[in-house]
Amino acid sequence: MSGKSILKRIDWLTVLIYFLLVGIGWINIYSSTYSEEDKALLDFGTLYGKQLFFILVSVFSIVIILGIEADFYERFSSVIYIISLILLVGLFVFGKTIAGATSWYDLGFFNLQPSELAKVGAALALAKYLSDIQTDIKRGKDQFFAFLIILIPAILVIPQPDPGSALVFFALIFVMFREGLPLYYLSILLLILLVFVATLMFGTIWVGIVFAILIALIFLLKKKSFRVPIMPILTFFVIAIVFSLSVNFVFNNVFEQRHRDRFSLWLRLEKDPAKLEEIKKTIGYNTYQSEKAIESGGFFGKGFMEGTRTKGDFVPEQHTDYIFSTVGEEWGFLGTSVVVILFTVLFLRLVYLSERQKSGFSRMYGYGIISILLIHYFINIGMVIGVLPTIGIPLPFFSYGGSGLLFFTALLFIFLKLDSNRLNEWN
Repeated sequence: MSGKSILKRIDWLTVLIYFLLVGIGWINIYSSTYSEEDKALLDFGTLYGKQLFFILVSVFSIVIILGIEADFYERFSSVIYIISLILLVGLFVFGKTIAGATSWYDLGFFNLQPSELAKVGAALALAKYLSDIQTDIKRGKDQFFAFLIILIPAILVIPQPDPGSALVFFALIFVMFREGLPLYYLSILLLILLVFVATLMFGTIWVGIVFAILIALIFLLKKKSFRVPIMPILTFFVIAIVFSLSVNFVFNNVFEQRHRDRFSLWLRLEKDPAKLEEIKKTIGYNTYQSEKAIESGGFFGKGFMEGTRTKGDFVPEQHTDYIFSTVGEEWGFLGTSVVVILFTVLFLRLVYLSERQKSGFSRMYGYGIISILLIHYFINIGMVIGVLPTIGIPLPFFSYGGSGLLFFTALLFIFLKLDSNRLNEWN
C-alpha cells in the first residue's frame, strides 16, 4: 500500500485523539516535574525532556509501523509473542530492580520493560490463534490453549513482582467472550471476586450463611416445579464456600504486607474512624494526597503550574501512576472531564473500527487493544480517586514512561494499520 493510500484510509479521528492524549499528558508531566533550576524546554536530562524524547521516538515508530505491510503482523504474531516471553524470562537473570520490582532491562540510555511488549505479543498471538481455529470457542481444547496464551506471560510477571501487569493480561479474556466463550466463565470470575471481598469484609461464617439461605430458596423453588439444576448449583456453592475458607489463609500468608494494607484500606476493614484516617495518611498516603489534590482543584482548577500540592511534591510518583491528580488540581473537574471524554470517544471508536473489520484476526486484535487500554484506564483512575486499591498501572498515552508510551503506541497503530488494509481482507 502506498503512502498516499495509507493517509487516505487511516482513521484520523483515532490519530487525533491519540495526539491530544499524549500532548495533554506531556503538559501535565511538565507541570508536575518542572523545577526553578530547569531552564531549557528541550533538556533531555529532565523528566519532561525525556518524555518529549519518548514522544518523538513513538512518532518515529508510527511511521515504521504504518510502513510495514499489514499481513506482517498476522504472519509474525507468534514470533513477537515468543520473543516477548524470552525477554520476560531473561529478567530473572539480567533484570534491573526499580522500586522493588525486577521488571526492566538497563540499556544505558533507556530502561526497557518487556511486559509492555508482551501485552502487544499476547494480543497478537491470541487474535492469531482464535482466527486460525475459526470456531466460536466452545470446545474445551480451544479454550485451554487460548487461556494458556494469556496465562504464560501473566505467570512470568507475577514474581517480578508486578501483579498489575498480570491483571492486564487477564483482561484479554474479554476478547474470548466477544468470540463466543460461554458467559458462565464470567459468572465464575465475578463469584470468585465477590466471595473474596465478602470473606474479608464479613468473614466465612456470614458468607456460608448467605449461601445456605440461597440453597434453601433454590430447594423451595424446586418444590414449586420451577426447573432448576440442583446438583450443579450445589457443587458451585460448595466450591465457593471452600474458596471462602481459603481466603484468609491466602490473604495472610501469600499476599505481602503492602498488598494486605492496600486491601484493608480499600475495603475499610478498620472500623475505628480515627484509625482509618491514620491508615489513609500512612499506608494509603499516595491515594490520600491524590484525593486531596483533586478535591482542591474544584470545578475550574488552580491553573497551569499553579497546583500547590503538585508543586509541593505532596503526591509521590505524580508524573507516573498518579498523573491524573495533576489534571484534577490544575484543570479541575472541567479538565478531568475532557480527559475522560477523550478516552471514552477513543474506546467507542475502537469498538466501531473493530466491528467493521473483514478479517477475524483484525477484529480480535482490535478487541484485544480495547481490553488492555480499558483496564489500564479503569484501574488507574479508580486508584487515583480512591475507589480501587493501589496496584501500579499507568494511564495509557498519559503517564511518564518510555516503554509504556512506545508499546501503547505500537499497540494502537498496528490496529490502525490493519484497519487501513481492511478493504484487502477477505477472511
